[in-house]
Amino acid sequence: MSSLTALQELIHSKFGIDPATLDPQASMREKGFDSLALVEFLFAVEDQFGISVPDEYSGIDTLAQLAEVVDKLVAAKPPAV
Repeated sequence: MSSLTALQELIHSKFGIDPATLDPQASMREKGFDSLALVEFLFAVEDQFGISVPDEYSGIDTLAQLAEVVDKLVAAKPPAV
């Protein structure tokens, strides 16, 4: 299951952007996210999904790319005990 919908809802709750206007393939920077907003959003993503996004993914620019990374990191998490 893709995290894309949850990411769109998180953007809506944090920044008030209508999820219907978010093209998963479009650059988040082109949607008006500056570097600070992207970092803030990434921290929120880490909190929501209980993951830590490694620095190697710092070039993520679209929601589709972020959803792919989140899905990969969530799948790799050890099961809760």
